[in-house]
Amino acid sequence: MLRNKLPGTGTTIFTVMSNMAQDHGAINLSQGFPDFEGPQALRDRVVYHLEHGHNQYAPLAGVPELREQIAAKVLDLYACSVDPDSQVTVTPGATEAIYCAITAVVHRGDEVIVFDPAYDTYEPCITLNGGVTRHIPLHYPDFHIDWQEVRDTISDRTRLIVLNTPHNPSGTVWSEQDIQSLREVIAGYDILLLSDEVYEHISFDGKKHLSLLRYPDLAEKTFTIFSFGKTYHATGWRVGYCIAPQPLMTEFLRVHQFINFSTNTPFQYAIADFLRDCSQYHRELGDFYQHKRDLFCELMTPSAFKLKPSAGTYFQLADYGALSNEPDTEFAARLTREYKVAAIPISVFYRKPPEQRVIRFCFAKHEDTLREAAKLLGEVKGV
Repeated sequence: MLRNKLPGTGTTIFTVMSNMAQDHGAINLSQGFPDFEGPQALRDRVVYHLEHGHNQYAPLAGVPELREQIAAKVLDLYACSVDPDSQVTVTPGATEAIYCAITAVVHRGDEVIVFDPAYDTYEPCITLNGGVTRHIPLHYPDFHIDWQEVRDTISDRTRLIVLNTPHNPSGTVWSEQDIQSLREVIAGYDILLLSDEVYEHISFDGKKHLSLLRYPDLAEKTFTIFSFGKTYHATGWRVGYCIAPQPLMTEFLRVHQFINFSTNTPFQYAIADFLRDCSQYHRELGDFYQHKRDLFCELMTPSAFKLKPSAGTYFQLADYGALSNEPDTEFAARLTREYKVAAIPISVFYRKPPEQRVIRFCFAKHEDTLREAAKLLGEVKGV
């Protein structure tokens, strides 16, 4: 008889809500993908490399040209010097990088701290490696980390802390005080860090992305993970990367080689070209999405939903407490069926959901899509 290695784990909420959106002909503001294409110049480079012989296996850690451009980028943005040959690995998506990092360092009985609401891949990766997940809840509307609770949760068995900024699904970003608090709570412990920074270029209102790569004392114990799919509006390409100090990267590669080994070759060459020639693109991404955030929040003002503008990512939370006391899973399903707009209930990203009536919308959409969605959401009646 089969024994379930992930008991209680069903189909991811992203698949559930996207399928429901399709079944009911609803506008899909649930799963985090754009409804527009990435830059034409980048897509042209993919075609070029497809037609010029770059269609075989890439090296284990990624094509050298891309790793060199990644190293140049983090030096430019974060004043962090990394060796492209020993500290950078290109992966088929950030999720694979997360799995490799956790698998590389978490052993049976090790404890890993995550902050709820947490991206739903973290805990399964921990569980599959025999680790124990320790959940620390964050609460609407500010989702501030209670660093004293972190201090109280750390033990001699704590092996890893998983961090995420800009944060999905809350849209919050870290402050310098968070960085200092992290330093203080891990002082004296042999604790590693996994920093999920896939929305690194999407922060708003002048806020600076505080990558852990900016801080040498933290970077030396961190797997830092990024996504080109989020940056270039090409989530289906599944190209991400991990930066880590050489000892950690050695263990990372031991795992990576037996999962995917290498990442799509022509895409890597194309991204390397685009990084070299169009570095202004990622610098302008925050402004690009801030315009969409501001538009969506403005369009939603007449509705009964209450929105606090997101500080980062391309997600916006909305409080529906004035409309219903339904659990968010039921409200999101009814919203999709009856009003033809799909959203994500965030309770599913908690071990113990708090009492809050909040759902998440994705605003990485054409303006016309956002206008139509906001019109429909303005018609939602209370129950």
